[in-house]
Amino acid sequence: MVAVSGPDRGWLGVRPARPAVPDGAARTGATPIQITVVGLVMAGTTTALVVWPDGTIRAAVVGIGVGFLVCAVWRLLLVLCSGRKPPRVEPPARWPRYSILAALHDEAEIVPQLIQRLSTLDYPRNRLDGWLVLEADDHPTIQAVIAACPPSWLKLLLVPPGVPRTKPRALNHALRRATGELLTVYDAEDAPDPGQLREAAARFAADDTGRLACLQAPLRIRTGDGRTGFLERQFAAEYAALFEVTLPGLVRMGLPFPLGGTSNHFRIDVLRAVGGWDAWNVTEDADLGFRLWRHGWRQGLITSPTRETPPGPLEHWLPQRTRWLKGYMQTWGVHSRDPFGLGLRGLVSLVMTLGVALVSAALHAASLAWVASAVLVAGFAGLSPATPLLALAVLALGVAAAWLTCAVGARRADLPYHLGDMVTAPAYWSLLSLAFVHAVWRLIREPFAWDKTRHRADPVEAVDTDAASDSGRQAA
Repeated sequence: MVAVSGPDRGWLGVRPARPAVPDGAARTGATPIQITVVGLVMAGTTTALVVWPDGTIRAAVVGIGVGFLVCAVWRLLLVLCSGRKPPRVEPPARWPRYSILAALHDEAEIVPQLIQRLSTLDYPRNRLDGWLVLEADDHPTIQAVIAACPPSWLKLLLVPPGVPRTKPRALNHALRRATGELLTVYDAEDAPDPGQLREAAARFAADDTGRLACLQAPLRIRTGDGRTGFLERQFAAEYAALFEVTLPGLVRMGLPFPLGGTSNHFRIDVLRAVGGWDAWNVTEDADLGFRLWRHGWRQGLITSPTRETPPGPLEHWLPQRTRWLKGYMQTWGVHSRDPFGLGLRGLVSLVMTLGVALVSAALHAASLAWVASAVLVAGFAGLSPATPLLALAVLALGVAAAWLTCAVGARRADLPYHLGDMVTAPAYWSLLSLAFVHAVWRLIREPFAWDKTRHRADPVEAVDTDAASDSGRQAA
């Protein structure tokens, strides 16, 4: 373990406090009130199906149709609101000290690549405070860090044994030792744009409200180097829709959003004040975004991207998506304990981001099977589908809005998105239902288990090409 001096004084001239336990941590589980509400809803639904089966089914179909219509309108609104780029800002008079955290576990193969990429960050070296945060018993990764000879500003920090064994717990351990005024988090496979720290520091300095606590960089999926399969292309389009359309739209409307797990930049005094990350939440990033809003802070975006690799084939994609959905359920449970504490705008954002993501994942496969079976049975029988045309029209509108969001996002991220991607998208959405079922089971059996995604090093020429391309865009 590397010893460092205590945190210096922040921009406000006050020594930051030690991290506190986050309010409503996920480890406490559902409250008695939440359990009662869920039980009443389930009992009421079951009773209605037994007593009024036809009416209940018709009401459910109408409700789902209304939900699809609301989501379609919401997506269109996000597309319209997301087009305006943030104004350029001038560099600050003084570059603040910047802490960089990268929590690694079982990443020996990718350590040299990560160190090389972090070394290309364009920021004064005497203002950097970097930490590679490793579990104390992860000996292969520790040896890989030592062998890679990281720069002097990038230090090794070992996390002592403890529970839960999660990324947010490791980040909280490093937060106690970080000496920066600003702080960012990167993952092992990240390739951040070299100018990202400078842009974030300039935007924080230009904030005249004093309420800007976090900036999220767009995450873009690398689809080259043979990563052009079905899952990779759909995953890349999904990321593009989120980071190029949904998040910019939410920011323009003045709404909070769930953070990405990497490339988010914080004022470190605020991060400590709200308790850091919830170590028991497997999507600690989503929780933290809404917790910042609950405490009166706001979020923003920067334009300098971070490039990531897709998770790979189904055996790697499924555990990652299962963890995300499980964490969304945890985050929903935490913030629905006091939903009105988020205010109207915060509650709308919570419902339309995490809530819609969970409901959509649960219904995608069932909706597709329902439509396909209705059309096939009617076709073989020589009859028109029994499914109401209005319901099909609403469903088609929802699908078209999803396609539009992906297409606009892909164009902004310079990614291909063709007719074949649109046609196969419903199959990808149906896989989310598989992940949803798995997430529910995992939430019951192992709520705090961290399903880790394995990362592999990229070809050197791909790394160099992407870095040069991004830097060229920034210079332009």
